[in-house]
Amino acid sequence: MISEEQFNTEIELIIANAIREDVGDGDHSSLSCIPDTATGKAKLLVKDEGVIAGVEFAKQVFAYVDPNLRVETLIKDGSPVKYGDIVFYVEGSSQSILKAERLVLNAMQRMSAIATKTAFFVDLLKGTGTKILDTRKTTPGIRALEKWAVKIGGGENHRFALYDMIMLKDNHIDFAGGITKAIEKTKAYLKDTQRDLKIIVEARNLDEIKEILKTDGVYRILIDNFNYEDTKTAVKLIGNQCLTESSGGINEKTIRAYALCGVDYISSGALTHSVYNLDLSLKAV
Repeated sequence: MISEEQFNTEIELIIANAIREDVGDGDHSSLSCIPDTATGKAKLLVKDEGVIAGVEFAKQVFAYVDPNLRVETLIKDGSPVKYGDIVFYVEGSSQSILKAERLVLNAMQRMSAIATKTAFFVDLLKGTGTKILDTRKTTPGIRALEKWAVKIGGGENHRFALYDMIMLKDNHIDFAGGITKAIEKTKAYLKDTQRDLKIIVEARNLDEIKEILKTDGVYRILIDNFNYEDTKTAVKLIGNQCLTESSGGINEKTIRAYALCGVDYISSGALTHSVYNLDLSLKAV
């Protein structure tokens, strides 16, 4: 996984690029009719139901736009919210509040939607010992926000990108000439480049599971698109040799059944690519 320093850098880049994109050479709507000396106060109002996420990110946005803005937090990230709740107040320069408004809302609405869906999946897995993972199926440019939201919702992050973990999927295996060759080439590459990266290998059937288990050094086996019975068989075959992960079209109707097969993890792209924004607004007080 990426370091905290790398993650913080990603967040800083997101904020800087988003403000560049949205503000450009100035918020002329505000500049034209609001004096630069004007001050005001606004509240983050919930108009929906779910799990709130992005409060800490909002604080970073406000601080980036204007370090003199003051935020009073009433509801923390990860808390359940309902219609009419006030998450925070922000006070200071009216122009600064308006400059930050859209980025704060865009980010928090999406992050809250992801946290809400993740919390729903986590609840479905209660008592199974299986953990929910996100994927790289994220919105380009804001992956750090979406993966942050998954953690706020109670899920766990898979690899952040292509550089922090090795995942040998079907195309890698086919291009490399088979599972054993792909694994051996990967281990040699890691040794030659002096990299310490965990290896996950995707299996498409039970025969591939057996072949993977002949080689040491695999951190986790991705049991991809298996039915329930074959998943149970795969878990028994793997035993304690490495961790297990189910994936492939798993949804809220099937996730618990897969968890009950005994896998350690279930990964779902739906956590980030199939959500509806939570309805939030920033209103002057």
